[in-house]
Amino acid sequence: MYECETCTEQFYDLEDCHDHMDHEDHWPECETCPKTFKTQRACNQHMNDTSHWAPTYECEVCDKSFRSEHARDQHVASLGHWRHYCKACARRFDSESNLKMHLDSKIHRGSNIVCPFCKVGYTTASGLCHHLETGSCPKATGLNHDSITRIIRERDPNGVITNKQLTYNQTTYEVNDNAWNGRSWECYLCHRTFVKHAGLTQHLNSPVHKQKGYHCPNRGCSKDFVSLAALFNHLESESCSFMRFETVQNHVGQVLTGKRLIAFG
Repeated sequence: MYECETCTEQFYDLEDCHDHMDHEDHWPECETCPKTFKTQRACNQHMNDTSHWAPTYECEVCDKSFRSEHARDQHVASLGHWRHYCKACARRFDSESNLKMHLDSKIHRGSNIVCPFCKVGYTTASGLCHHLETGSCPKATGLNHDSITRIIRERDPNGVITNKQLTYNQTTYEVNDNAWNGRSWECYLCHRTFVKHAGLTQHLNSPVHKQKGYHCPNRGCSKDFVSLAALFNHLESESCSFMRFETVQNHVGQVLTGKRLIAFG
């Protein structure tokens, strides 16, 4: 077998190997000058004689190191040795958080979080909570942000995830003609504009301008959240290292449909 001087490709015929190295520009190249060589040994001899060795470049994943950045990059590209790399999808990501988001997406997680009412599957607990809090479930028309918050507060007397509030008003807002600014329907709280009357109505009755009724169950984390979906999204991100992503998914059923008092941990 004949092996490429740069990557791990092997060939039964030397000519095929050379054709590959021509096509991929895989001929050993001096790390300082533009000379190329038929073998790595000849290249090394040249660099020894001329002191053309460049600083060492290490692979981000394995323990191999290379005399040139170009050689390191070719090695990484051929073997998928990127630091933030999904081997199953052969995709590289710019950061660890982007890779984690990909691994926690529907592609890898599926849709195993099932709505207890309409039986539609969701990838995450936060997705299911958003579905219910926005009143989008056709089989649970009485559920929305306000009704869910009220139910959870009743089951959370110890304030594990809910904030204590002096009063909790379940209010439905109606938009009148004063919200029309001559060009669009405008929210007087955040000044966001909407083309349709119904769009502003939905916005005002969404959790956007509600009080932050939830908090992270991690005592070392001080973050508060307007919606249950936002709380679950925070836990799923593992940003405060309170619990693993998989554990969060197991808790959503207990929080939404359980009969016992709410507990995390």
